[in-house]
Amino acid sequence: MANNNSSRQSLDSGVQKIIDACHHDPFSVLGPHSSANQTLLRVFNPIAEQISIEQTGELLTRVTGSDLFELTTASLPDDYRLLTIDKFGNRQIADDPYRFAPTISDYDLYLFGEGNHLELYQVLGAHVCQQNGVLGTRFATWAPAAARVSVVGDFNQWDGRVHPMRNRGDSGVWELFIPSIANGMAYKFEIRNADTGEIQTKQDPYANAFEMRPATASLVSESYFNWQDQQWMSSRSASTTHWKHAPSSIYEVHPGSWQRADDGSFLNYREIAHRLVEYVNYMGFTHIELLPITEHPLDDSWGYQVTGYFAASSRFGSPDDLRYLIDLCHRSNIGVILDWVPAHFPKDAYSLARFDGSYLYEHEDPRRGEHRDWGTLIFNYGRNEVCNMLLASALYWLREFHIDGLRVDAVASMLYHDYSREQGDWIPNQFGGRENIEAVEFLRKLNSATQTEMPGTVIIAEESTSWPGVTAPPDGGGLGFTMKWNMGWMHDTLRYLSKDPIHRRHHHNDLTFGALYVNSENFVLPFSHDEVVHGKGSMLQKMPGDDWQQFANLRLLYSYQFTYPGKKLLFQGCEFAQRSEWNFRTPLDWHLAEVPAHRGIMQLVRDLNALYRTHPELHTLDFDSAGFQWVWADDAENSVLSYRRYSADSSLMVVLNFTPVPREGYAIGIDAAESYVEIFNSDSAEYGGGNLRNTQVCEAQAQPAMGRRYALSVTLPPLGAIVLKRAE
Repeated sequence: MANNNSSRQSLDSGVQKIIDACHHDPFSVLGPHSSANQTLLRVFNPIAEQISIEQTGELLTRVTGSDLFELTTASLPDDYRLLTIDKFGNRQIADDPYRFAPTISDYDLYLFGEGNHLELYQVLGAHVCQQNGVLGTRFATWAPAAARVSVVGDFNQWDGRVHPMRNRGDSGVWELFIPSIANGMAYKFEIRNADTGEIQTKQDPYANAFEMRPATASLVSESYFNWQDQQWMSSRSASTTHWKHAPSSIYEVHPGSWQRADDGSFLNYREIAHRLVEYVNYMGFTHIELLPITEHPLDDSWGYQVTGYFAASSRFGSPDDLRYLIDLCHRSNIGVILDWVPAHFPKDAYSLARFDGSYLYEHEDPRRGEHRDWGTLIFNYGRNEVCNMLLASALYWLREFHIDGLRVDAVASMLYHDYSREQGDWIPNQFGGRENIEAVEFLRKLNSATQTEMPGTVIIAEESTSWPGVTAPPDGGGLGFTMKWNMGWMHDTLRYLSKDPIHRRHHHNDLTFGALYVNSENFVLPFSHDEVVHGKGSMLQKMPGDDWQQFANLRLLYSYQFTYPGKKLLFQGCEFAQRSEWNFRTPLDWHLAEVPAHRGIMQLVRDLNALYRTHPELHTLDFDSAGFQWVWADDAENSVLSYRRYSADSSLMVVLNFTPVPREGYAIGIDAAESYVEIFNSDSAEYGGGNLRNTQVCEAQAQPAMGRRYALSVTLPPLGAIVLKRAE
C-alpha cells in the first residue's frame, strides 16, 4: 500500500489540482495515505453517485461541490475494492489503481535515459499483467514536458480527470496500472503541457495495435501466438554469416496491392500468407520483403509515414495474424524482410509530433527537424530516449515477430544535414560539416546491437550516395550494415537499357563502370517499387523498341541482374512484365500471367531463380573479388559484355548481347582447351524468344581471342543472354 505523508494544507491544494486535472503527482492525493493509526482514502470518479469499500461496507463521502470522494478509516484492507453505484444506477466492483506501487524499476529508467534499454517495448506502452494478484494493464509513456498525463478510453468515458498517471521524476516517464483493463481495449494518452497548459490526446508511441484508420486509438494487445518455426530460427542464429554466401532472391511485396479479395477489400495477413507462400515457392524466390506494414494513417504513403513503430497495420488483421504469415514463410523455407523507417515521421497531431507539447521526438528548428519534400518530421538523434525508441523498435520486429532482416529506408536522408536542401536551409554539425553525426552514431549502434542480440539477421541500407563503408564494421569506421542497395548499378543499367540499341555503343561505360566498385560494399541489386511509379513507367515500358524488343530487352535485363555480383530484389508485378505502372490502390494485373509473352517473362524469372540458387558460382562469392572476372568488357562496338562468375572450385561464363543483331561465330577468349555447354539462354522459345540456341557443345579452338590463347565460337541471340559451363 502506498504511504505518502503530507500536511492537510498541501493535500487541500492537491485536491483542487486533482479536480482541475492539473496535478503532476496524483498519487500524493488519490489512493490510501496512512497517518498514525488511520488511513485517508481519496477517489475521484465523476460518474459516481455512491462509493463504498466492498469488503467492509464503509461509505466514502463526497467532497462538497466536487467529484472527489474520501474516507478516513482505521480498517482499510490492503486489497480493498471499491463498490461504485453510478448516476444511472449501475453497480461496479473494481480495484483502485491508486493503491498499487510503481511497476517500472529504477534500473529500467536508468537504461532508458542512457538510450540502452534493448527491451524498452516491454516497459513502455500498454501491457497486460498482474499486480499483487490483480489482473489489469500497465500503461507507461515518455512525456518529460507534461504537467499531467492520463490514460483515457471507453472505460472512463475518455475523461482525462479519472486516470492521471504517476510521474517518475526526471526520467520523464509516466506510468499507471489500471485493474481489469483487458486485451483489445482502446485507449490514448491525454497530455497537459507544463508550460502552456495545452491539452492534447495522443496515440501511444509504443502501442502494439491500433484501430483501423480513420480511427486513431491505440489498442491493448497481447500475443497468444504459438510459433512453429523453431527449426528455421535455430538455423538462423547458428549461421551468423550464412547470408554472405547464400542465394538471396527477394520478392518485394506491397500487401495492399499484391492481391485483394473479390470485393476489392484488403486480404487478411493469414489469407495473404497461403497465396504468397505458394506463389513465392513456385517462382523460386528465397525471401519476401514487405513494404512497411508498421501502422500508418495514409494508404498513399505505402507505409513509409509511420505512426506505430511497434504495431502491425490493422488494415490486414491483428499482430498475431502477421505472426502467422511469418511463421508460414519460415516453415516453407522463405525468409522475411521488413521495410523499416527510422528517418522521419508524419505530422499528424494525434501521433508523435510535439508529443508532450514540446519538440520531443523531432528537432525544434525546421532546418533540422523537417523534410519539406515529404511533409514529415525528422527524428532528433541527439536524444538518447529517441534513439532508444527506434533501437527497441528494430529489435522488437526481429525478436518478437521473428523477422529475418530490416531494410532501412532513406538512409541518405539521415546521413546528411543538407539532404534535399538549398544553401542556407540547413545547419552544419559542430565541426562545420554536412554529416549528421548523431544519426551516424545511431546507425552504428543499431547495427552493432542487432547483430549482437539477433545473430543471423540482416540490416540492409537503402542508401544512394557515395558514403564510404556503409557495410564496413562500426569498429573500423563503417556504418555496420550487412548489405546496401546498389542504386548506382540500378540507375546506370536502366539508363543504358532505355537507349535505342543503335546508340548503346556510345554508352558502354554505363555497364562497365559498376565493376570498379562492385566489391566496395555488400550489394543488393534492386529493381524496386520506386522504379515503377510516379511517371517512371513499368519495367516493360522502360525498354525501347516495339513489343518484341521490349520483351527481349527485359529478358536480357533480368538475366544480367541474376548473373551479376550481388543479391537480388524484384518488385511485385515485374516478374510477369506488368505493362502499367504500379497502382497501390488496385491489385496487380494477374490476368497478364496467362498471356504468352508475359508468361514467358514469368518462366524466365522462375528459371533464373533456379539457376541462381543451384549454381554456387552465382552467389557464394558475391562480396568477394574472387567471384567475378571480366572476360571482355571493351566490346562497345558490338555492345557485348562477357564475364565469369566463380565459386571456390568452378566457374560459369556469361555473355550478353545488347543489340537486336544475332551474332553467329562470336569468339570468346578462354585460357585452356576446354569445351562448354549452354545451360541458359534468354532467347529460348519457352520465354517468348526466337530460340537461337547453342545446342551443341562449344569446342575450344587454338585461336587467340580477347588476349587469351584459345577461343570459343558461340552464337549470341539478339538482345539475349547466354550462360555457359565447362562440359564434363
